Amino acid sequence: MADYDVIVAGAGNAALSAANSAREAGADRVLVLEKADRRERGGNTFFSGGLFRIAFDDPRQLEALVPGAEDKIPRFFEDVPPYTADDFLSDLNRVTRGKADAELASILIGNSFDTIRWVHDHGGVAMEPATALSGIRVGNRVKWQKGAIVRALHEGIGLSAGWFSTTQANGIEIRYSSGVTGLLRDRRGAVAGVEVRGPDGPEEISADAVVLGCGGFEANAQWRAQYLAAPWDHAKVRGTAHNQGDGLRMALAIGALPWGQWSGRHSTPISNEWPDFADRARTDKSNRLSYPYGVMLNRAGERFCDEGEDVGMYTYAKYGAEILRQPGSLAWQIFDQKTVHLLEPRYSTSEPISGDTLEELVAQLVIDDRDRALRTLHAYNEAACDADGFDPTRKDGLSTRGLDPDKTNWALRLDEPPFVAYSATGGITFTFGGLRIDGDARVIGTDWRAIDGLYCCGEMVGGLFHYNYPGGTGLVSGAVFGRIAGASAARRSASLRTGA
Repeated sequence: MADYDVIVAGAGNAALSAANSAREAGADRVLVLEKADRRERGGNTFFSGGLFRIAFDDPRQLEALVPGAEDKIPRFFEDVPPYTADDFLSDLNRVTRGKADAELASILIGNSFDTIRWVHDHGGVAMEPATALSGIRVGNRVKWQKGAIVRALHEGIGLSAGWFSTTQANGIEIRYSSGVTGLLRDRRGAVAGVEVRGPDGPEEISADAVVLGCGGFEANAQWRAQYLAAPWDHAKVRGTAHNQGDGLRMALAIGALPWGQWSGRHSTPISNEWPDFADRARTDKSNRLSYPYGVMLNRAGERFCDEGEDVGMYTYAKYGAEILRQPGSLAWQIFDQKTVHLLEPRYSTSEPISGDTLEELVAQLVIDDRDRALRTLHAYNEAACDADGFDPTRKDGLSTRGLDPDKTNWALRLDEPPFVAYSATGGITFTFGGLRIDGDARVIGTDWRAIDGLYCCGEMVGGLFHYNYPGGTGLVSGAVFGRIAGASAARRSASLRTGA
């Protein structure tokens, strides 16, 4: 008999969803192997904003996730717009240019609400309205970006803590400082356990089924250079330093089928002042996503993107990459007093550079051609709009004319001092390339058949995201496919024991 019914590699949202789902589905002996020590546990989940993008037809459905929301935010359910499955699919296909795997997208979207309800009810994860991330206060009302309404209480820290508490309550064993280094196979080629490097050295642990939920390769500089190319080899990593692609490497070594955009990644504009790897004390508060209400300049003194193409939730994953490609991988986000109150709270983790004139401001910035920067800003102001009709809650059509590129929404003049500037660079969150799975989260081999005993979830799932990413989808994907993987692994274990 195997040592365990189910082994789960990883300890983030996806992995702990899988472990608890396996336990719920009848697996008595579930083991979670976490490469990090207890102090650094939790993978990228710990560093996330805790946002869940879910489909719902009636805003009142959210009351199950955020009871009492209307007591704290008057007219909450009246102001939240519905976000149907068709809306979700349309957004996913739009930002991925139609490349999202149709089967996986259908599973993700169709299970999004029920799964996050399960995370709340079964996983014990408290939730709250995502006001600071996707709500914009207009008078005494809050306007919401569609779909991005609910997040874990205390963001990724709360999500991670909730899952660990539930995992312990469910009697699931967790071993820390225990990284999975390889997969064991039986005579038929089925996965039958793992090789582990733990505190006492290497060992082999057998299991009826193995779930890989140990992240992508975003922390691996060599793999970033190989698959993403320069300048990604020197990108700042927004999450854990432990996501080195271990699970992908060991799965590919036994014939798993690579799937999705291996040259793609989730990136984010973050403060250039932050360290090369995420700071656990400040988690995701490096983000700089309010650029639609200002102007971005590179070190050459030029604008390089349409800051107003869409709300930040739909452009930040690709604009992080755009910033990284700029000279010195640096940009400056510039705002005036008409919009500075709209900056999301995470900007408060940096002190801005300030000036009473644009000339005074630019003189303080790390810019190689300050004369060009001033020409760029003055040209922008000449082409920009008055504040009449400005609406930060939706694409308002206030556009420049004749610039390259034009700013197509929220193009207000920079003319109310003092002016402020925040530094930004491109931070990498996770990689899009992964493994091919089926609807039961079984890993598919290069012979297009499922590899018996091997399941996959989280950032290791390939095919969902290409080019770009709708904010809040990653955690939902992790929970959806983690829940499926855990239940599937438990069923396999039960069938081996009953001979069915």
